[in-house]
Amino acid sequence: QVQLVESGGGLVQSGGSLRLSCTASGIIFSRYAMGWYRQAPGKQRELVASIASSGGTNYADSVKGRFTISRDNAKNTVYLQMSSLKPEDTAVYYCNAQLGRITPVTYWGQGTQVTVSS
Repeated sequence: QVQLVESGGGLVQSGGSLRLSCTASGIIFSRYAMGWYRQAPGKQRELVASIASSGGTNYADSVKGRFTISRDNAKNTVYLQMSSLKPEDTAVYYCNAQLGRITPVTYWGQGTQVTVSS
C-alpha cells in the first residue's frame, strides 16, 4: 500500500518560514519524481515545486527564490523549505509522487494546511 504522509504545516506570520516534509512508503522512492502542489480556496491545484529522480528541480515563478525543494532518498522523504512567506501562499499543500511521463503512475498525500497571516 502506497502512502505519502505530509507534515510541517501550520500558522505563520508573513515573512516567516516553514518546512514541509513528505515521507513515502510502498514505493521505490528514488525512482519517482516528487512534487509539492497547493490549492487555495476557490482556486485550482497548482504546482509549487518538483524534483526529479536525478535531482533536477523546477519551481513556480511565484515561489522562485523563496522556496527550496529537496529530497533524501535514504529517508524516503521530500522537503519543501518555505521562506519569506506571504499571505497568498496560504493553501493546502499536497505531496505528489510520479513515475513515468506518457502513462504516469501518480500518488498523492492527504495535504497539510499552511496559513500565512498578514
